[in-house]
Amino acid sequence: MTDKKSREIRLKNRPAGLPGEGDFELGEAAVPQVGPGQILVQNIYMSVDPYMRGRMVDRKSYVPPFQLNQPLDGGCVGRVVESKNEQFGAGDYVLGMSGWREYFVSDGKDIFKIDPSVAPIQAYLGTFGMPGLTAYYGLLEIGKPQAGETVFVSAASGAVGSIVCQIAKLTGCHVVGSAGSDEKVAWLLDEVGVDAAFNYKKTNDIIAEVGRKCPNGIDVYYENVGGVHLEAALEHMNQFGRIVMCGMISMYNATKPVAGPPNLAYIIRKQLTMQGFIVGDHFDKLMQFYADMGKWTAAGKIKWKETIVEGLENAPRAFIGLFKGDNFGKMLVKVGD
Repeated sequence: MTDKKSREIRLKNRPAGLPGEGDFELGEAAVPQVGPGQILVQNIYMSVDPYMRGRMVDRKSYVPPFQLNQPLDGGCVGRVVESKNEQFGAGDYVLGMSGWREYFVSDGKDIFKIDPSVAPIQAYLGTFGMPGLTAYYGLLEIGKPQAGETVFVSAASGAVGSIVCQIAKLTGCHVVGSAGSDEKVAWLLDEVGVDAAFNYKKTNDIIAEVGRKCPNGIDVYYENVGGVHLEAALEHMNQFGRIVMCGMISMYNATKPVAGPPNLAYIIRKQLTMQGFIVGDHFDKLMQFYADMGKWTAAGKIKWKETIVEGLENAPRAFIGLFKGDNFGKMLVKVGD
């Protein structure tokens, strides 16, 4: 161990319902010595994402649960400050999964270099990272949009939803999005270029509003929210429509089973395809994703928003804010400089 200390956020309690800041604690750990083949990384940005809520429950899933009194992990971007690995040099920027802490030591197998000349480094946690790849794969490989079709996106101003909207527009689709504030709706219309959008918090009847905004029905629904949004999409799906099941954030903090949409029978009657996916199973698409996203971004065809919370100690507040709609675009925590 060295004399250098690294602050870290640990899971103190397994939350019931919406997590509180008291479910986390700020701790400190010694930074290990850098051994042969290893590197020391100082984190600059870390990501908070809705899927992390599921890892706070002690149950079997596609990723192991977080352990009590241990630091959490997740996406992070940092700078190499010391290297004994010939593949990395001091000053390199890297993407990894050891967030929620200031420093970490790696053997280089769980990180890879990123290019700050292509996009700002924090974008590799959003548009050029897991949320962007989630949008890209889910829409193109499962949704299979065709020019002239209607694509409806819930949580359309979020890190995933906003990229879905823009890729759908690039494929020639009519795109409709829902968001949780008038500011977010205005951004979707004026900057992202969707054809229609609405503030679901100001709508008394989401099912009717989706029908008004999608007069020709829905061919592809990109699901991020669940609940009444899914019910509304099912009501207005066209024959042979495709539903991409990415997330159901409205249910993540439920303390008892939530009733499913009452109109699920439409899946049969309308001959719909409804498919979920885990983006980590599709990293074979990563290089094509980078190539396409780089090309679209260079052409000025991709826009994104970020909400940056300063300070590792505020990471729990940033995470909790995801479920309150505090973020506009990707929620990030700035850990260091």
